[in-house]
Amino acid sequence: MRNQRSFSVEFKRQVIQEFLSEESRPAQLCRRYNISSSLLYHWKRQFSRGKFNNEPTEEAALKDRVEKLERLVGKLTLENEFLKKGLQNSLSQPRRNGKSSPGGGPSSAASCGGVSS
Repeated sequence: MRNQRSFSVEFKRQVIQEFLSEESRPAQLCRRYNISSSLLYHWKRQFSRGKFNNEPTEEAALKDRVEKLERLVGKLTLENEFLKKGLQNSLSQPRRNGKSSPGGGPSSAASCGGVSS
């Protein structure tokens, strides 16, 4: 089994800053530091989100906010659909206690504290 390499935050930051400065092409960086291109782009995403003790970029912060808001919209949509179906089911089912409308009938005055004659 092959041991997994670990890289320091400083090393990652150095490689990404070199990548962002466009001094070297991605393939050159990957060969020089013996890393895969997917790892390089993964580090770039992490760097843009401020994971390397740096300030996150505005674009990454906005993307994070959009993702959170999209999840919230999805959750609220599901809740809304659930409540709509529950309301439709409650309105379509006949009342079990025999009353057709709440507060109607001769016994309602007596049950509300009124005097029956």
